[in-house]
Amino acid sequence: MKKLLSLTLLFSTLALSAQDTEDTSSDKSFTLSGSVDAYFQTYISAPDNVGASFGTAFADKTGFALGMGNIIASYESGKVGAVLDLVTGPRGGAATFNSDIIDGIVNQAYVYWNVSESTTLTMGRFNTYLGYEVIAPAANFNYSTSYLFSSGPFSHMGLKADFALSDDFSLMLAVMNPWDTNDTSTTGEYSFGAQLGYSDQYLNFYYDSGNNGGLGFEVDYTGGFDVSDDFFLGINAAYNDNDGSGFYGAALYPQYATSDDFSLGLRGEYYALHGDDDAIDYPSVLGLTLTGSYTVESYLIIKPEFRLDSLTDADGGIFGNVVDNDGLPASSLSAFTLAAIYTF
Repeated sequence: MKKLLSLTLLFSTLALSAQDTEDTSSDKSFTLSGSVDAYFQTYISAPDNVGASFGTAFADKTGFALGMGNIIASYESGKVGAVLDLVTGPRGGAATFNSDIIDGIVNQAYVYWNVSESTTLTMGRFNTYLGYEVIAPAANFNYSTSYLFSSGPFSHMGLKADFALSDDFSLMLAVMNPWDTNDTSTTGEYSFGAQLGYSDQYLNFYYDSGNNGGLGFEVDYTGGFDVSDDFFLGINAAYNDNDGSGFYGAALYPQYATSDDFSLGLRGEYYALHGDDDAIDYPSVLGLTLTGSYTVESYLIIKPEFRLDSLTDADGGIFGNVVDNDGLPASSLSAFTLAAIYTF
């Protein structure tokens, strides 16, 4: 479920592997995996040509649009290995800030050492451990992304240690460059992260003394429960503060599998900005996203999606240029999206 581990496991099950043929007794392996996605989107409550936006990351075009393509190469020899995750396309460019590390091509690049059966050290650039959703759409149930995911960091550059404390408990500790500093840090500041896991429930912490020049921290809970064999409930809640301002919110992800090939899921999210200025009416959003997920021959995923976001407290501040079908200012936006995702 968590960012790096869940994404690697998801693609590894679909990967094409080539074993080292010269030394069959050695424990060497190469894995190549990835995904390609595209989508069609049209606004229901607004004209498509006004440049409206939900205020979240990715999938912000109307008409037919490309999401991203990515290729993940992984090589392991004994207790050590390396992963290189390359991305292209609008979603990949937005996730890497386009100019970040070799013109926005590198999503992840890290080396690791399995020091023991219970301890792994990782150094390099890796996707964030904060939040419920991830960059690659194949690992998310909803195609569009949440406000909580969009507001957090996408990746980190640093060193982390993962500890399997028992069959149920896990611990991760990390020292990294500051928030969204994924290439090199020139400020002399660093961030610190921690994650405590228990039976697929995760409590995440982030502290950054150099985040935009002030104190920054985030507390995040990510988890979920199998209510039944066919019904899963995912949960995400977070509070963020950066020197007196930030965001908070919560999202529920009920998902029901009607068959082996089709599932239906809802993301209900409340998201709000906060700050110390009493004169500001800080905006908040209630977002509802209904998504169907149909799998064709294990590799192609078709996702029809309806999304309705309503600004609950203030006008502006989160949405972009939002009007209704008569061209008048609006406090809500709805859209239909059809996405196609191929994994290999």
